[in-house]
Amino acid sequence: MGLCNNRGLLEFNDACIRASWFSLLPFGLVCILCLSKLPKPRLIRQFLHFLKSPLKNFLTLREAEALDNKPEGNRATEEGNGEEFPKSQLHRHNAVLMFIGVAEGLCWVAGGSFQLYNTTDHWTGILCYALAISWTYSAIRPLSRSTFSPPYDVAVLYLLFFFGSLVDIGGVLYDRAVLLSPPPSTLSLSIRSANLLAIVLSLTIIFNIPSEIPSSKVDSQEIGHSLTTEDYATLWQWVSFSWIYPLIKSGRNATLHEKDVWTLSPTMQSRPLFAKFNALHRTTLFRRIWAANSLDIIIDFTLTIVSVMLQYTGPFFLKKILDEIDAEEITSERKMRAYTYAFLAFFCTVVKTQSDLQHLWFSRRASTRIRSELMASIYAKALKRKDFSAVIDKTKANDDQNVPKDVPKSHKGKRGGKGKSDTSDDAKPGASTGKIVNLMSSDSNRISRMVTIIFNLYGAPFEIIIACTFLYQLLGPSAFAGFLVLIVGWPLNNFLARRNVRINKGIMSAQDKRMGVLNEMIRAIKFIKLFAWEERWIDRAMDARDLELKWIRKVRINQILFHLLTTSAPILVSIISFFTYVMSGNELTISTAFTAIALFSMVRAPLKVLPTYLVQILQAQVALERISVYLDEEEVTDQVSTFKKISQPPNLDDDEGLGLENAVLQWNEVIIPNKKDKAKPNTQPSSENPEIILVNEEGHSVSESLEERKFELRDISIKFPDGKLTVVTGPTASGKTALLMAVLGEMTLLSGRIILSKDPNRVDENGFMYCISYAAQLPWLLHRSIKENIIFGYPFDEERYNSVVECCALLPDLEMLEDGDATEIGARGVNLSGGQKARVALARAVYARTKYVLLDDPLSAVDSHTSRFLFDRLLCGPLLANRTVVLVTHHVNLVLPAAHYLVRMLDGRIDTQGTVHELREQGVLSDIETDASIQSHKNEQINVEAGAPGDVSEDHSGPKIEAKKPRKLISEEFRETGGVKWSIYITYLKASSYRIWIILASVVFISQFLGITEKLWIRTWGEAYRNETTTAPYNIHTFHTFTDVSIMDGNIAQFGLRRVRQITDDAPRSPGPFGIIWPSATEHPLLYIGIYAAIGMITALVSVLSVTAQYTGALRASRILFKRLLISIVRATFRFHDTTPQGRILNRFGKDMDTIDSSLAGTLQAVNSALAGFLVAILTVAVVLPYFCIPAFFIGLIYRELAIGYLNTGRDLRRMEATTRSPIYSHFGEMLEGIVTVRAFSAERRFLDSLHTKIDISTKMWYMFWMTNRWLLVNFDTLGAVIVLLTTVFSIATLKNDAGLAALCITSAMAFTLSVYWTCRYWTSLELDLNSVERLIEYLDVPQEPPAIVESNRVPAYWPSSTGNTELLVVENLEVKYAPELPSVISDVSFSLKAGERVGLLGRTGSGKSTLATSIMRFVDPTNGRIIVDGIDISTIGVYDLRSKMTFIPQDATLFSGTLRDNLDPFGDHTDEECIEALRRVRMTSDGQGDAAHNRSTMSSRNPSRASSIHSDPISTTTTNVDTRPSISLDSQVAAGGTNFSQGQRQLIAMARALIRRSPIIIFDEATSSIDFSTDSIIQATIREEFRGSLLLTVAHRLRTIIDYDRLIVLDKGKVVEFDTPWNLINKEDGMFRNMCMKTGTFSELEEAAKVASLLNPPK
Repeated sequence: MGLCNNRGLLEFNDACIRASWFSLLPFGLVCILCLSKLPKPRLIRQFLHFLKSPLKNFLTLREAEALDNKPEGNRATEEGNGEEFPKSQLHRHNAVLMFIGVAEGLCWVAGGSFQLYNTTDHWTGILCYALAISWTYSAIRPLSRSTFSPPYDVAVLYLLFFFGSLVDIGGVLYDRAVLLSPPPSTLSLSIRSANLLAIVLSLTIIFNIPSEIPSSKVDSQEIGHSLTTEDYATLWQWVSFSWIYPLIKSGRNATLHEKDVWTLSPTMQSRPLFAKFNALHRTTLFRRIWAANSLDIIIDFTLTIVSVMLQYTGPFFLKKILDEIDAEEITSERKMRAYTYAFLAFFCTVVKTQSDLQHLWFSRRASTRIRSELMASIYAKALKRKDFSAVIDKTKANDDQNVPKDVPKSHKGKRGGKGKSDTSDDAKPGASTGKIVNLMSSDSNRISRMVTIIFNLYGAPFEIIIACTFLYQLLGPSAFAGFLVLIVGWPLNNFLARRNVRINKGIMSAQDKRMGVLNEMIRAIKFIKLFAWEERWIDRAMDARDLELKWIRKVRINQILFHLLTTSAPILVSIISFFTYVMSGNELTISTAFTAIALFSMVRAPLKVLPTYLVQILQAQVALERISVYLDEEEVTDQVSTFKKISQPPNLDDDEGLGLENAVLQWNEVIIPNKKDKAKPNTQPSSENPEIILVNEEGHSVSESLEERKFELRDISIKFPDGKLTVVTGPTASGKTALLMAVLGEMTLLSGRIILSKDPNRVDENGFMYCISYAAQLPWLLHRSIKENIIFGYPFDEERYNSVVECCALLPDLEMLEDGDATEIGARGVNLSGGQKARVALARAVYARTKYVLLDDPLSAVDSHTSRFLFDRLLCGPLLANRTVVLVTHHVNLVLPAAHYLVRMLDGRIDTQGTVHELREQGVLSDIETDASIQSHKNEQINVEAGAPGDVSEDHSGPKIEAKKPRKLISEEFRETGGVKWSIYITYLKASSYRIWIILASVVFISQFLGITEKLWIRTWGEAYRNETTTAPYNIHTFHTFTDVSIMDGNIAQFGLRRVRQITDDAPRSPGPFGIIWPSATEHPLLYIGIYAAIGMITALVSVLSVTAQYTGALRASRILFKRLLISIVRATFRFHDTTPQGRILNRFGKDMDTIDSSLAGTLQAVNSALAGFLVAILTVAVVLPYFCIPAFFIGLIYRELAIGYLNTGRDLRRMEATTRSPIYSHFGEMLEGIVTVRAFSAERRFLDSLHTKIDISTKMWYMFWMTNRWLLVNFDTLGAVIVLLTTVFSIATLKNDAGLAALCITSAMAFTLSVYWTCRYWTSLELDLNSVERLIEYLDVPQEPPAIVESNRVPAYWPSSTGNTELLVVENLEVKYAPELPSVISDVSFSLKAGERVGLLGRTGSGKSTLATSIMRFVDPTNGRIIVDGIDISTIGVYDLRSKMTFIPQDATLFSGTLRDNLDPFGDHTDEECIEALRRVRMTSDGQGDAAHNRSTMSSRNPSRASSIHSDPISTTTTNVDTRPSISLDSQVAAGGTNFSQGQRQLIAMARALIRRSPIIIFDEATSSIDFSTDSIIQATIREEFRGSLLLTVAHRLRTIIDYDRLIVLDKGKVVEFDTPWNLINKEDGMFRNMCMKTGTFSELEEAAKVASLLNPPK
């Protein structure tokens, strides 16, 4: 160019070149910035807009604050954000920057003018003017700032000034020391120093400007206390990441708690993120994720490339340093260049640290956002999605039918696995509850994690390209010879990757199945215990677990093969490259060898991670597909879900009211279009047999023809009278519940329309919202207090609340409860009786000010006098006045007087409908007891206003609330503090086998030893070329070389084996490493290559052995710990299950078990490897450079302080993240169970807001942990750079004649810094993973039930004998408490029952009936007293021996997924004929269905809260004889929980179980409460006939059920108040039983029935 005397641009030893760079770089930046502000042509603007669109920040701080759900008046405006910050500080900063800029500009103008006019060096003058322009820009720029945030362009400009100034001063020192130039003048030094000082001052100001200032919504005093400092951190705090240090400082010295952790930045909170993410409209989920996170991903990509380029400056400068010191004579110039390269390497490492820090932060932000976006989207979808929870597993039915009957059930699932199609595990719609929870917990995490590792995918190829370029410069074409290995191994790599994807689908499916089984088991654990089926369910869960472990084993084998491939391939690459290089006649010098080894080591990482992370990306793709399919599932209409309504449209007049018009409906089914049809868009679907797919919980689909009879509601036309009470009745499974589901929009509408107007913003003239209240047949309650369940998020109105509590007969219950309405309700109301749960759900429906109230059989769960009380005070009271009430009930005779309209359902049709008055006139009600018959007994009733025996009186102003803090049923989840205890390590090591870990520890140290051996061998190899009389490797003072080797023949090409042999034969040889005299490397190259290859292959073999041992131990530990946990949970006491949320237990089986399965063993081994690498590296450097130990000691103290802060803080954060994760899944599972209720109440938005809060709490723990990790990274990497710099400087200064040892020290220092960082990081990960073991072990020590079998006290086979036994069941002075600190539930109860007796157990709700009944089954051992069965105290025998000999039928009948036969006879003890006969006797099948049902599998009807058979007929009275009910057979599939059967049907099936078992003692707990009266009468007759020799103990609310029993026990407040025959008790004046009968309104009939029973069955 003619400038600087035609010097090269990179000749920095020339002052002119240095000055040019120093001046022109800032000037060029200023020019670019100025040009960017100029107007541009339209095409360029469009192009730039296209480029900028993915670079737009998805959610700014101000947008996030605005999207927060707060009143408009509280939202901050952009203009007002800076008001709170002192403007004086802004002006002060600007003034200083302007002054510095103007002063510098003037000085440089003066200097340039001087150079132009007084010297001939015009170029220097021009450079001074360029600097003046740059400084002028820096002075003007602060004036243009409109917001108070750092001017990043000026910051970059100042950094260029700073580095230019350092280079200038360094150049002066270099010239003085090396070139012996004269020292600069004092004036010159002063000017340079002043310039540097001005630059540093400017940078200090810039770096202390906060990135944002608090808005008016933010309390600035809370920043750093409860609010995160992240949004308001200064530039320096971002560079050093010190904004997180206050949190680390808190965690360093004390245990962190949830309140100590700052809230998330609004830009990462779930609510604003979801609001904006949900507003994105893209064709695929992937594109939505990209649109929301493109900026972070692009910056991550860019900085990753920068980081990769800087990473290879290490070996580049290592080569330069070794070249300088590996010379015959090390001159001062060489040494100075070596020092310069050392400092340049240090500078590049620091810059790389910043690049890593920022790109990892951006990827973590994207990951955090994606996690929250997906979790909220999955939850929001569940709020809008059609309910497929009761879709049955028909594939399983088909599989079972294809298995011969002699094959055990546990082996059925093992057939045909290889015959599956490749798409059998593909994502399909119709996800079950377990799968939906898995999508949120596992799949969303998998996708978010993918974002944090994807930089490896695009960084690794770039890294390989750079490494190959460097290797080519080092080794020439020989470098590429080794890469042939990669080409040869690529097909195997491809095969393993494809196989891994297939295995991953299988393992995810197996996990879904396992979690489905566990979910079902834990939900029904009480029922399982009642029937002594624990062993069967343990086997069933272990079968699912074994299937999962089988897939995990396949994964492990695949991973071992991957590891073998990825470990051996880079080693083979280096071996073949060195072999080719040496055999080509090249000498492998020390600098070449160590640099190549460093490059090969570095290229191993991308070669190793590329296939691994590629597999993880493919797994994330599978997870993305699963979520995408789920998000595309069919949704309910806007009419049903207010959550879907973006704006509230005005309601049309024809939509007023509630009802159905010409409607035909069926239960929700998933219709999957045939793939072949997709290819033919013009093909019309066949009208004859469209294919409907029923999807099971694993996502398998089963075709079914419409010719098969399915349950439907047909020809339903009804409009419920506005403001009146409508009663819906009909036989069991006739379709009563389905009618309500149809009105709620929870069924699929085939034709007609739903009349429904839901609008929370609209209120009628009586103050009621146009919304629906709904009380399901199976009450759905939240895990909160009774009061919170009743209020259900609506505004609290104390007067209304007190009225609701009183009219729902809850006052006596609240008085009995120690904490009143503050009593916490357990999961699914476990601590309340059935009647209490029903009345709390009823109170919730009544409290809400809704116009429409749907009540699904609330009276069936309460006793007769409570039913009467509810009728008089609630149904006829003011709370339901002027509201449209639809009541499903069998108690028609009770509620008919208040009813205005009546609907009778029969087989899915409306059999009869009309006003009560019209139907009575037509004589249709002749078979129903009318109001007149009820009124005839009114004179026999006591004052109903006084309520039930609990004395519900008018004076109560409200529930009795204790002043003290209410007792918590569910305690906060326990969290360990401090380090992980050694007992946890020992438990895991023992479970995985001590021998395995002894092998692993040995292998780790062997591997590290091999690493050192490799470096020593390379040193020996390199020196073998230089010195044929090599001395001992560590004797650095006697190193000799042959200076005349190169001129022996005058031709380097002829310097071959002959010359070397001559020299080696003539010269004496000194021992080399290990005391061995090594031959010439030129003469025997294969020896050196062979030993190097042996070391490499042994290293690969040892590594594979290590991984194999690790996986073997992990699998062993996984199976052992899972089984121990399973047995512990199954055998735990009922109190444990009552007080432990299901989500916590499932979290142990889910996330914690997954951690133990997948990562724990690998993390433990990684810690061992990192520790071993740390020790070996520090010992190597200390032995070679003893003086290095002095600075290393002080640096080690800094390391220790940083590590302790990180470890303590990180441990607490991860523990809190684990405990705050459980509520998310518990809340989600709870919502999925009650989705119909949530939608009915239009409460979707409130539930979503609750989820946002829970996600934010969990996410802040997770995110802050990663921020502490980034803080550790930047500090450790910077300290590591210092250590490498010190090691390099020491090596250059002291190891003057041994480049090999210098290389060994430098590379060991590099390894040391990495080892320290990864030791800390892996140790924290290890403690997190061990926290899973810790949490699991916590549940291994839960209170256990008494032993299942007491071998020393087994009962006889005939026990209990019912033959002539006058004291079959004796209760003596029984007292029962659920916990020592709780009051007695039963006190001083004594009675004796005979064999063959039928005894009724009566009492008000909460009087202790169910507790007494379950005590006989030994649910809880008595505090005092005892229970004797056939002469044996039940506390002395095993619970299996006790429960297997009795039968208990609970009120909430539980069914399990599988066939009906599996539910009736799970152990196959009875024949099909016996099972069919039992179904026939309980009227589940008709006489004509029996034989056909034996050989045919059909679908039963649907869920009660979703199901029952229903058909509707036109208005007035019509009947139908068409039987459209689906037939029932032993092969009929049962959904999990039996949700595809009505509640009445489930109770009938439970009754059929009892008929098959024929136990000597049978206990019924409200077992027929949901069955219509006519069926109940038939069932009671069957019971009398079939159980003639058994003792029947029946808990009942229906007095007509037990009026003909032999004796009755009446309980009140846990004590027996009456015990006699029904006839004697009904005639007892002022007796409790008599009062109960009088309140029913049917006293005469009950009295007559008792009299007849006393005559037919006189007391014995």
